[in-house]
Amino acid sequence: MKAAVLYRAGGPENLRLEKREIPLPKQDQVLIKIKAFGLNRSEIMTRKGYSESVHFPRILGIECVGEVVEDPSGEFRKGQKVAAFMGGMGRDFDGSYAEFAVLPKSIISSFESDLPWEILGALPEMLQTVYGSLHSALKINKGETLLIRGGTSSIGLLAAELAKSEGLKVISTTRNIDKQNLLIENGADRVLIDDGNLSNQISKQNIKIDKILELVGTSTLKDSLASVVQGGIVCMTGMLSEQWSIKDFAPMDFIQAASYLTIYDSGKIRVDGQYFQEFIRKVEAKEIKPVIKKIFKLEEIAEAQSFMESNQSGGKIVVLV
Repeated sequence: MKAAVLYRAGGPENLRLEKREIPLPKQDQVLIKIKAFGLNRSEIMTRKGYSESVHFPRILGIECVGEVVEDPSGEFRKGQKVAAFMGGMGRDFDGSYAEFAVLPKSIISSFESDLPWEILGALPEMLQTVYGSLHSALKINKGETLLIRGGTSSIGLLAAELAKSEGLKVISTTRNIDKQNLLIENGADRVLIDDGNLSNQISKQNIKIDKILELVGTSTLKDSLASVVQGGIVCMTGMLSEQWSIKDFAPMDFIQAASYLTIYDSGKIRVDGQYFQEFIRKVEAKEIKPVIKKIFKLEEIAEAQSFMESNQSGGKIVVLV
């Protein structure tokens, strides 16, 4: 099989396409023929060496869709369509940057759909992260105002669509004034240009923000916490800034009294597979339209990562295998 293997941390050119033997599944594992996968920021951070627990060589990739080739337990039938994500995929064991992968059954969900693979490949981690952030972490309610910081990311765009469909008012942010229309077209009622001091803008314009989905990360977290109403919730889900931690974090200074800070991590909390199937049905019915910015081939994986790192995307990047 073809696989893109990372032997050492560094630039996208370090992803080497090579031939490997197709792995064999053991008990509680399934061999999957990978059809497509979405790119994720965490894979760039792993490639750069920011994930200290990841040992090389490693095949990256934290999600995929494909078809079952072999399941020793017989739970999944040959040819069955499945999605897989997280659970150590592409980090503790080899992931989706390949034509085949052996994955634990615990991270696999079956589904039915006639959607093309390039659309299906965009969905698993994106849906899990957005649904979990909005419902498990932020506990959104109809009529609330949600601010999405980092709105032009694939997670931000889908979060706006889902929140709007559930009756929330959505405010999305971008640093690029040219991307305002993209945000409005994908669910945002209003756009704020992120100058790093949103709390000041929000205070001056007397905007009431009930919940904030923080996708930029630690570099803007303090400002986001100052932007939410008393009793509101800020959920840090993304790290577009590529920073894991905050130096000299002082909770009494960062968090407003009687307000809440939480996180969402799809590697630790999994959304039930039935929601993924329901989400696919909504995409099929065109009730939800995930934004796919660009599609690459496996042979173009280095180019795909470079494109994501350039911050040009404004939607999900998908690789067809």
